[in-house]
Amino acid sequence: MASNGYNKILMAALLLAGSFITILNQTLMITAIPPIMEEMSISANTAQWLTTVFMLVNGVMIPVSAFLIERFTTRQLFIAAMSIFTVGTVIGGLASNFNILLLGRVVQSAGAGVMLPLMQTVFLMIFPVNKRGAAMGYIGLVISFAPAIGPALSGWVTANYSWRLLFWIVFPLALMIIALAYFVLKNVTELSNPKVDPLSIVLSSIGFGSLLYGFTVAGNSGWSSPVTISVLALGAITLFVFILRQLRMEHPMLEFRVFKYPIFAISTVIAMIAFLGLIGAETLIPLYMQNMRGFSAYESGLALLPGAVIVAFMSPITGRIFDKIGARLLSTIGLTIITGASVAFSFLSIETTFWTITILYAVRMFGLSMVMMPVTTAGLNQLPKKLIPHGAAMSNTMRMVAASVGTAILVTVMTTTEKNAINTPTIEYPGIHGVNIAFMVVSGLSLVGLILAGFVKKTKPPEEDAPVENVETERHAQEA
Repeated sequence: MASNGYNKILMAALLLAGSFITILNQTLMITAIPPIMEEMSISANTAQWLTTVFMLVNGVMIPVSAFLIERFTTRQLFIAAMSIFTVGTVIGGLASNFNILLLGRVVQSAGAGVMLPLMQTVFLMIFPVNKRGAAMGYIGLVISFAPAIGPALSGWVTANYSWRLLFWIVFPLALMIIALAYFVLKNVTELSNPKVDPLSIVLSSIGFGSLLYGFTVAGNSGWSSPVTISVLALGAITLFVFILRQLRMEHPMLEFRVFKYPIFAISTVIAMIAFLGLIGAETLIPLYMQNMRGFSAYESGLALLPGAVIVAFMSPITGRIFDKIGARLLSTIGLTIITGASVAFSFLSIETTFWTITILYAVRMFGLSMVMMPVTTAGLNQLPKKLIPHGAAMSNTMRMVAASVGTAILVTVMTTTEKNAINTPTIEYPGIHGVNIAFMVVSGLSLVGLILAGFVKKTKPPEEDAPVENVETERHAQEA
């Protein structure tokens, strides 16, 4: 499996390992929050920033990743990103107060944000089109499995040991990956040495950062909060200016013209809906189990684990199936399963058993394994090589925004419904009713994704030198 002087399998395994431990950290602190609150004498709202800030910085770094991939070699960028992540891990493990712990999470996330777009770009560079589905299937394993085992792992660690061990478990693994990268990783990405445009970096960071923060605040404080409105307005205006600037630049930091490729645009929307549903379910189910049913954080993490294992098992398989039949049939079946399971989740009651929740979630994740990476790969396959870093960055950015928007909307739907149901005598458990209505919203969105899946076609990359502007000609040629 060596090609052009490098071993594809070893490189792929190293990138997967690096991305796995960085993505795992997105959810690793969730069940560690109560002991941290007690040790550092902080409120739940303050402690929640340990998870929120990770997602926030991640969301800011991903759009910058396309520029970094074109500016630095594969090896330089991977080792630098993993080193920054490792420094953050050490800061977190040694933190004597909450501010230092939060700083550790910010530094961790600054490194982690580059990893996923870099891995996707490298995979699409080193594997031919007819093998990309299987390769991207392993990325699907990482994206879905790593965040899902985070709560269960941290629940077990914090129940038996100190929360600091969560950092010290990751530290030696990160060091080992950096050391292996020095010997195994080769430079495969194409460098175009774009000029640094500081204004684009500032606009991107403020725009995406404000948007993600605004939706997070909306989930906690409501949509009518002055902070929510002002931050979202700042984000929207800044992003509008950022997009205009990118469209006028010859070498933009983030190429928005990737959306002129129709299959990429459709597949990105479907992936956003699927990921929104994933993060939404991972937020709503623990809230229902812990706050309304009295299950422990460890038990709620455990209920999500079989679903994560199913995705881990199925993602490489669905990737191989994608290589043979394309994304349309796979994503149609997967979204049908997701929609059905989401509808079933909208009938939760005070008597719903642990095993019912576990099995329903596992079925939902089985459907998800047929959607996430097949549609993402179908979209990226339509792009020429020079646009792949931009496509990967855009796809990941949109997923991150969808997760933040979705979580905020679903939490708001849940809490608003609960408040309105308190005064309704026929509704015995307003909180559970709120969760059910939120899952109805997820079901509706999944149905929209199912309709869009019918428009996903099997694609091949256009000619390498074809300009982005000629995409209409390319599309007609592909369809002919």
